Amino acid sequence: MGFPTDIKILTVDDMATMRRIIKSILNQLGYNNVDEAENGKDALSKLKQNKYDLVLLDWNMPEMDGITLLKEIRNDPQLKDIPVIMVTAEAKKENVLLAIQSGANNYIVKPFTAETLKEKLDKVYESLNK
Repeated sequence: MGFPTDIKILTVDDMATMRRIIKSILNQLGYNNVDEAENGKDALSKLKQNKYDLVLLDWNMPEMDGITLLKEIRNDPQLKDIPVIMVTAEAKKENVLLAIQSGANNYIVKPFTAETLKEKLDKVYESLNK
């Protein structure tokens, strides 16, 4: 059992191609309410204007990187409870630890499959509903 398919998801990545791929995988999994942001700054303003149920967040981006945005989300009383999954090519153990310490609910290393994304979504959902 995972997230209801009508949740609103924000996918944040500076590469339009990657945003399209993630959106397409989410659509395959039944999630059609997907919004996009091209960097942390853009994402933060969207997060403050709209209600999102989940954020899929790239690490390396110009203007504001994923870890900085993650910390901003966790420090904002309005946003702090939104689940965030880091989606990144950064597979080093210290990066995974930094993401988790900064408040990420889970971590996906690019490239990934629809199955991997579904598994991570389900894990985050389960951890939130314990």
